[in-house]
Amino acid sequence: MSLLKIEGLRVFFRSGDRIVKANNSINLEVTDNEIIGIIGETGCGKSILGRAIMTLLSDNTEVSGKIIYKDKDLLTLPENKLRDIRGKNIGIILQNPAAALNPVLSIGNQISEVFRYHEKMSKQEAKIKTAGILEMVGIDPDRAGEYPHQFSGGMKQRAMIAMGMALSPEILIADEPTKGLDPETKDIIVTLLQDLVRNRNMSMILITHDLDVAEKMCDRIAVMYAGEIIELASAQDILAEPGHPYTQVLLSSLPKKGLRSISGESPSLSSPPSGCRFHPRCEYAMDICKQDHPDMFFTDIGTEVRCFLYNGGQDQP
Repeated sequence: MSLLKIEGLRVFFRSGDRIVKANNSINLEVTDNEIIGIIGETGCGKSILGRAIMTLLSDNTEVSGKIIYKDKDLLTLPENKLRDIRGKNIGIILQNPAAALNPVLSIGNQISEVFRYHEKMSKQEAKIKTAGILEMVGIDPDRAGEYPHQFSGGMKQRAMIAMGMALSPEILIADEPTKGLDPETKDIIVTLLQDLVRNRNMSMILITHDLDVAEKMCDRIAVMYAGEIIELASAQDILAEPGHPYTQVLLSSLPKKGLRSISGESPSLSSPPSGCRFHPRCEYAMDICKQDHPDMFFTDIGTEVRCFLYNGGQDQP
């Protein structure tokens, strides 16, 4: 069953005298009890997509398309309705907990606010619920009165998970939840997140550039490049038989697959190349790739790939 459906999403914003096309014609569906990964290089528009779903974008942003949650287009709802959905129905773990947490409020107070706003709890009731959620993520409830600077990076991330999961939202957006963590702490956070999401029958959108994390956690993976989704399939299919030339070289950059570098640089989102956005870096580029922009095509194994190598008269999705 579909929980969230994104149709033709475009997110453009002005930076100086440039128009940055951060997300371009994004189509994506999140189903019940699914962990879907959004992977790609830094700057490809992954985090903007997460913030667009939460409608947490700056005033200079132009957004079009649809983000449908339970038959409601989030892009058309008034702010008071959106505030009711944020946190309660769709939660988010923001990137960089050191910056996301308020330095002048205790960890306990920041989590308690979630219960007091959405559940209208008293201070005492919220304090009890906060103790329970802290314990759930492996933080001693006695540390609720401490401040962010007293927590390690891993403990800050646990606190962010506690805030995002406090109300058991149907969908959790986790934006680079393991960024900056040492390998041991990263593994702990991955296991914790995966166990909590599965045990609570939630769905999660995992935004990451860490392919190892995506491999461990995700049911499906959407690969982004230069503001677009260029491949979409089950995690098993993408990792075993990547279709798009970009996905192939991205996966080959993993240490266990040869640590192959990707030639060239990611294009500017304000002036992307004509045709296929990956063609300047692609060893398979044809004349059509330089001129025409590819749609998504089905491969022989049923994955969706934005590449003319898979056109061959196949029907487009």
